[in-house]
Amino acid sequence: MSNRVGSVCLNTITRRFSGATNLPLCEFKPNPYLGPSVEKTEKIKATNIPPAVYNIYKKPVLIHQGHMQWLFDHEGKRYLDLFGGIVTVSVGHCHPRVVAALNEQSKKLWHTTNIYKHPKIYDYVEKLTSKFPGDLKVVYLLNSGTEANELAILLAKSYTGNNDIISLQGSYHGYSNTIQGLTATQCYRMPIPVPAGIHHAMLPDPLRGIWGGCRDSLSQVPGSCSCPMDCVHSDKYVHQLNELLDNSLPKGKVAGFFAESIQGVNGTVQFPKGYLRKAAELIRTNGGVYIADEVQTGFGRMGDAFWGFETHGVVPDIVTMAKGIGNGFPLAAVVTTKEIAEAHMRATYFNTFGGNALASTVGEAVLKVIEEENLQQNSKVIGKYFMENLMQLQKTYPVIGDVRGKGLMLGIELVQPGTKDALSVPEVSEIHETIKDLGILIGRGGKYNNVLRIKPPMCITKEDVNYTISVLDQSMKQFARK
Repeated sequence: MSNRVGSVCLNTITRRFSGATNLPLCEFKPNPYLGPSVEKTEKIKATNIPPAVYNIYKKPVLIHQGHMQWLFDHEGKRYLDLFGGIVTVSVGHCHPRVVAALNEQSKKLWHTTNIYKHPKIYDYVEKLTSKFPGDLKVVYLLNSGTEANELAILLAKSYTGNNDIISLQGSYHGYSNTIQGLTATQCYRMPIPVPAGIHHAMLPDPLRGIWGGCRDSLSQVPGSCSCPMDCVHSDKYVHQLNELLDNSLPKGKVAGFFAESIQGVNGTVQFPKGYLRKAAELIRTNGGVYIADEVQTGFGRMGDAFWGFETHGVVPDIVTMAKGIGNGFPLAAVVTTKEIAEAHMRATYFNTFGGNALASTVGEAVLKVIEEENLQQNSKVIGKYFMENLMQLQKTYPVIGDVRGKGLMLGIELVQPGTKDALSVPEVSEIHETIKDLGILIGRGGKYNNVLRIKPPMCITKEDVNYTISVLDQSMKQFARK
C-alpha cells in the first residue's frame, strides 16, 4: 500500500504540465485477442444490439481484458480506467482475490434461490450490516440499482401508508418504467407516462443553483461562501422542498425522499453543507422516510466515510446500493430497519437470483479487499492529491469552470471560458477523444454532457494521478490552440 499514498508540495505540481509521458509501469501482460474483428463487431452491433446503445467515441474502444486499474484493447493497447465501468469496478478489474473466491465457490454451489438456506448469504449479510450505523440491519439482496430503488419505493409506501415520492432535479436512480419517473434527468426520460405521485424538488447546486452555496470539498465555486459548518444557503433550498410539500402533496402524506449523497450521472453535483440532513428531518416530520441512494457513492469511495450519507451527518431509513458492491458482478442490496421490513410482510416475497451463492461470495470478497487493502484510506489520500492537482490545472485553463467532489468521486465541468455556460457537446467530445487517444478512459455526464467524471477503481496510485494530470494538461492545451 505504500506506493498508493503520498503528499506533494503544490509548487511542484505545475512541473508536470509539460505534455503526456508514458503510462505508469504495469507488469501484467494480456492474453492474445481471439474475438471477432472490429469490422464484425460493428456489423453485429448494427444488426443485433439496440440502437439506443451508442458509441461514446468516434473511434470506439474494443476492450479485451482488464487488470486492476488497467484495461487492454484488442490490439494490446493499455488504458488507465478512470471510470470503472460507470463507477462499478471498486477494487480493481479481475482482482485476484475476488476471482479466487468466485472460482472456489463456483465449484461448490452456484444457485439455490434464497428460499433455501446456504452459508454464503449469512456470512455476507452479517459482514455487510456491520458497516452500517444504528438500526440499519435488515438486508435484501438483489441484482441491480434499478431493482433496489424499485424495492425501496415499495418499502417506503408500505411502511408509511403514503404514496408520494420525491427526488431531486438532476438525479439518476435507474431505468425502468417507475424509476424513469424517479430519475429527474431529461435525456433518460422516454415520452411515455410514468406512475403518478413522483415529484422533483429543486436541485441545491452550488454552481448553477439560484443561491449557490459551499460544499464539503477542497474545491469551491469561485466567489462562494465558506461557512465553517452548515452552509447559510442550505435553508433556502430546504424551504423550496417545503414549498413542494405544502403545495403539491397531501398534508403530512409523503412516503419517501430519495437522494444520492453526491449526484453521479449529473456530473458529481454536491449539495450545500447541511442540506441533506435538514431535508431528511423535514421529510420525516411530514410522514416520510429518507432513502439514501449509495449506488455510486458507497463502499469507501468518499474516503472520509464508508457511506456517502455519513459525510452529511445523517442516518437514512433505507439505503440502496449496487455497482461497486460486486466490483462488476451483478449484485445490489437494500438495507433498512426491521420495523420497515416488517411492513413488507403483507405479501409473499422472494428474489430468484438475489443473494445466490456466487453473488454473496463476491460481495463478501469485495468487502474483505476494501478492508485489508485499506482502499477507503487510499480513496481519501489519493482523492485529495487528485483534487489538489485538478485545482492547479483549473488555474491554468479557463475552460475548466468547476472542479468538485470528494475522495475518488470527482468531476471537472467544462465551460465557455469566462462564463458558466456549458462547453458545447462537440467541443467536449473532442477533448474526450483526445484523452482516450492518450491512454485514459474517463466518464462524461451532467445536464449538458459537459462534465468529465473521474470515478476510478479505488486501487489507483499517485503515479496514475500524475499521468492523468499530464494527459489532461496536454488535452486542454491542444484544445486551446484551436
